[in-house]
Amino acid sequence: MKIGVPTEIKTHEYRVGLTPDHVRALTGQGHQCLVQRGAGEAIGFADSSYESAGATLAEAARQIYGEAEMIVKVKEPQPAECDLIRPGQLLFCYLHLAASQPLTECLIRTDAICIAYETVTDDRGHLPLLAPMSEVAGRMSVQAGVHHLENPRGGAGVLLGGVSGVAPGSVVIIGGGVVGTQAARMAVGLGADVTILDRSVPRLRELDQLFLGRVKTIAASPQSIARAVRDADLLIGAVLVSGAAAPKVVSREMIRSMRPGSVAVDVAIDQGGCFETSHPTTHEQPTYVVDGVIHYCVANIPGAVARTSTQALTNASFPYVEMIAGRGLQKACQDLNLANGVNVFRGKVTQPAVADAFGLDYVPIRDLL
Repeated sequence: MKIGVPTEIKTHEYRVGLTPDHVRALTGQGHQCLVQRGAGEAIGFADSSYESAGATLAEAARQIYGEAEMIVKVKEPQPAECDLIRPGQLLFCYLHLAASQPLTECLIRTDAICIAYETVTDDRGHLPLLAPMSEVAGRMSVQAGVHHLENPRGGAGVLLGGVSGVAPGSVVIIGGGVVGTQAARMAVGLGADVTILDRSVPRLRELDQLFLGRVKTIAASPQSIARAVRDADLLIGAVLVSGAAAPKVVSREMIRSMRPGSVAVDVAIDQGGCFETSHPTTHEQPTYVVDGVIHYCVANIPGAVARTSTQALTNASFPYVEMIAGRGLQKACQDLNLANGVNVFRGKVTQPAVADAFGLDYVPIRDLL
């Protein structure tokens, strides 16, 4: 199979779909890899390292999309890229379609086969290609909060760990999954007063055992969320519904109740955000203020630490790339975990949460393969 790796063009996105080591593995199996010049330059993967791994370098994205049977990238196609996708071409990347009707409609029109990292599952029902970026985003959400709580950034001037004689800052995390757990690890390490809210009592029990009493766990309800948000110095939204738009669990009224200069980080923004006041931002302009509260809603948080993120992502995604390239899509999708990743198949929506989000017809992937 001919596999194409274009340079990411989303604002301040430096990750790349395959590392030179993974390209070497693919070319060693007889596949062809076409990599756009400069795709990995920003994170230390030189063009020469891809060439020595057996890749052919392409000057422009148009060549990549024009020749490759499968496109392996990181972020969802930008409008200029959508115009390059060919009928029948395989696209393997993050898509987050339930948060974007225009992108969904665009990919339907391409007549391509679009596989989303974030809905591929494993045998335990977990999301193995979302998990590594969720780990990164969870940890970075606290870093972002610490930074923007500083006075020069407009924050309230709170040191999360406090000092002798001064209470630590309050970190409230809504959602106890991978993002929430990693955010809590970072916040606990800084000495903050940490609270996690989640709807699952069994999950809260697991978190109690994991953190040995160093975090407070609270069953999530509109009332408990409102009380916790009111006293938060740093609020982190870590809510996920697989494949679907994130529910708005924090209302504008809750945001208004926070102290001026507090920080709200919405890690769910890729899926539309879980705060009523959220809208996507970029690393170039990461924040805005609503009712005195600084909102950090960057839609590609892990892109800021792109070398670490690329290595973590490609370690997880490569076995699936290898499977598709080696077996072809139809045989590869006999693995139902990979089949769960197919969101759009030649004009048909095959992810029920995406179809529900926009009132589109849903067709099970098994009916199309």
